Amino acid sequence: MGLLEDKVVLVNGGSQGVGAGIVRAALREGATVAFTGRRVEVGEELAAETGAHFVPADLADPDQARDSVIRAVAEHGRVDCLVNAAGLTSRGSLLDTTPELFDAHVAINLRAPFFAMQAAVKHLVGREAPGTIVNIITTSAHGGQPFLAPYSASKAGLAGLTRNAAHAHRWDRIRINGLNIGWTDTEGEDAIQRAFHGAGDDWREKAARSQPMGKLGQVDEIADFVVFLLSERSGVVTGSVIDWDQTVFGGLD
Repeated sequence: MGLLEDKVVLVNGGSQGVGAGIVRAALREGATVAFTGRRVEVGEELAAETGAHFVPADLADPDQARDSVIRAVAEHGRVDCLVNAAGLTSRGSLLDTTPELFDAHVAINLRAPFFAMQAAVKHLVGREAPGTIVNIITTSAHGGQPFLAPYSASKAGLAGLTRNAAHAHRWDRIRINGLNIGWTDTEGEDAIQRAFHGAGDDWREKAARSQPMGKLGQVDEIADFVVFLLSERSGVVTGSVIDWDQTVFGGLD
């Protein structure tokens, strides 16, 4: 028996990167999986590869964020687990962030998870069924680099929302947790490093040498941890925002 046997899992932002890793891990552990993404070609390719159900959606639209749950329920009869993995990481400092960039970060990193969670919790409460939600956050929610001002602000809001919703719905047996992931080796990170930091083809090797464990965070490792949090093996844990990184926050040299 897999950890998610007979569960229906929706992964928002699941067409690439960490989200796609979670789609694969949930399928491996026996779940029926639906996932959303903006890029239809990418989503359809993953669906063809894995057999997961692709739901095209632009999560910046709160109606589409809510509808992602409704459409998954319509297709599979229910949703037991939700993962909010979509994230906008474009750069901006306190001094150069425009209102448009700030709003874009809030739309994807905070508002979309809020309304997807709203729909999922309403569905679970209506069924009188337990469920689990995992929000992919970031260690930058602790403060972050100067060039991640809108990203850090929006993800810090998601950390607060995770705790608030977990507290509000603990008696409904809906467990809600967050994962503060650190620097991770994804397609999106590769594009960001090249576009904003002038990185060359060897940036991963250089980055790995700068890390205590000699590597960046790996998608499959994060995905396995998310599956654990979604599953009953994580027990009663709710309202936790876990630092999944090799930086020890609060430690000083």
